[in-house]
Amino acid sequence: MRKILFILAVVGFIMGCEQSKLEPKYSIKVSYSAEVDSLAKDGRLLLMLSTDDSDEPRFQINDGLNTQLIFGVNVENWAKDSVLTFDESVFGYPYESLKDVPPGEYNVQALLNVYETFNLSTGHTVKLPMDNGEGQQWQKSPGNLYSKPFKIRVASNGFENVSVELDQVIPPIEEPEDTKWIKHIKVKSENLSEFWGRDIFLGAHVLLPKGFEEHPEAKYPLMVFHGHFPSDFGGFRTTPPDPKMKPEYSERFSLDGYNIIQQQEAYDFYKRWNEPDFPRFIVLQIQHPTPYYDDSYAVNSASQGPYGDAITYELIPEIEKRFRGMGEGWSRFLYGGSTGGWEALAVQVKYPNEYNGCFAACPDPIDFRAYTLTNIYKDKNAYYYPSEHKKLEVPSHRNYLGQIQSTLRQGNHLELVLGDKSRSGQQWDIWEATYSPQGKDGYPQRIWDKKTGEIDHKVAEYWKENFDLRHILERDWDKLGENLKGKIHIYCGDMDNYYLNNAVYLMEDFLESTTDPYYEGEVKYGDRDEHCWNGDPDQPNAITRLRYNTMYVPKIIERIEKTAPKGADLTSWRYK
Repeated sequence: MRKILFILAVVGFIMGCEQSKLEPKYSIKVSYSAEVDSLAKDGRLLLMLSTDDSDEPRFQINDGLNTQLIFGVNVENWAKDSVLTFDESVFGYPYESLKDVPPGEYNVQALLNVYETFNLSTGHTVKLPMDNGEGQQWQKSPGNLYSKPFKIRVASNGFENVSVELDQVIPPIEEPEDTKWIKHIKVKSENLSEFWGRDIFLGAHVLLPKGFEEHPEAKYPLMVFHGHFPSDFGGFRTTPPDPKMKPEYSERFSLDGYNIIQQQEAYDFYKRWNEPDFPRFIVLQIQHPTPYYDDSYAVNSASQGPYGDAITYELIPEIEKRFRGMGEGWSRFLYGGSTGGWEALAVQVKYPNEYNGCFAACPDPIDFRAYTLTNIYKDKNAYYYPSEHKKLEVPSHRNYLGQIQSTLRQGNHLELVLGDKSRSGQQWDIWEATYSPQGKDGYPQRIWDKKTGEIDHKVAEYWKENFDLRHILERDWDKLGENLKGKIHIYCGDMDNYYLNNAVYLMEDFLESTTDPYYEGEVKYGDRDEHCWNGDPDQPNAITRLRYNTMYVPKIIERIEKTAPKGADLTSWRYK
């Protein structure tokens, strides 16, 4: 009997050993070197795997079909001698777990997106990634720690004993230098500094008109170009294209030598800017990144603070003071595309007397009944179409033929990997950070559950009353109409990649229904045009997106001549 028991025990031990050998293992350990930093860190630790050798994994994470793999966890007080382990429980994208990663050879890399602590005037304490001059780009934010890529093999039974050390730190970014034409300004905002509990500065790149120094008597109208974080004033070049430049292919526009086209358009703008009959303006591009995104959306919000007031009442008056702007609402104009298109319209609506017209191209959703393809007021789930028996995902990106590259669920899951609590620095999270009420923890309240897509309709109602531009206009037209008459101009391609044309249709329906007064603006569509079509029916997106700074000038001049108050200066800035 004892012999039988002994044999059974041995067999059981052998089988247990065999089973443990076959059990898949998924474990990657991450630490950081004291040589790069010795202080404990807060932040989002990101682990990336890539099968593409063309670049580092950190530059290959996106919402498109060519994305590589990423996994993320929060860290608090992470010490240099502490090791963190990524295992199959860590949420990832596009595979939700390391156990789903197919066998093969991968480049592995880790990066820590460092968080700082903010003591808000609301009484909340939050931890967020401070912008460090890069425009909220986690891949290249100065001070972030990262590792150099190296190869690992993922076998059918997984991988183990992989260690990654963060031994690199992203260096500071050099600020652009002033030139004869372009000046760079930083202004401390008292409003924002009070909200964030530390000094907050707004930046500006200012393009001066021809003859600025030679005409000290002149005062100038102001054109405010809204959009994503500009590292410098873009699209202005005083010399022809570099003859030694190697032509580069633009996959987005299917164009060879697009880099040369860009330089040529920038040089053409410079020549146009200097033509004898071209009206003299100041053009302003704003730097207003927040700890949530590369810009604030230029409005006051619960979780980001009073950026709208800071820009309109602090930054712009200072720019006009330094560079002889008119300093009056009739002489200020707003324009931009995409994020900048929404901002141009929103700022005009929120500050109707401070600006004299907006030109909003391909604006982010301006009616939340068409929050891309979601009606946040009626739909129950943002990720899936309602169906009893079929699970069909809502798309989020298409080309002009309607071919789909991504879905709403996939894009939001990527953001959840990059950062929870609206901290990804990406598109859906900044809309949330801008439009949502502030939660009890100090972070924006979710419009929907980030994993499941279930919509919170109480949050949606807050969005409606505060940031649904079509609803606000319809609700308050009796108060706003006279001050907005002739000021609203909207342009959008009818095959916008992000379905933004759907909200424009709804806005147009309301605007065309207005009476007492009629809105007296325009809404135009580009046939089969994709994202960033901005109103020119004769040129493709690839070209018109490079001409923002001049294409609305004739309409602006017409507006000034029609609406300038009696006695306004219409001559000092019209010199040759």
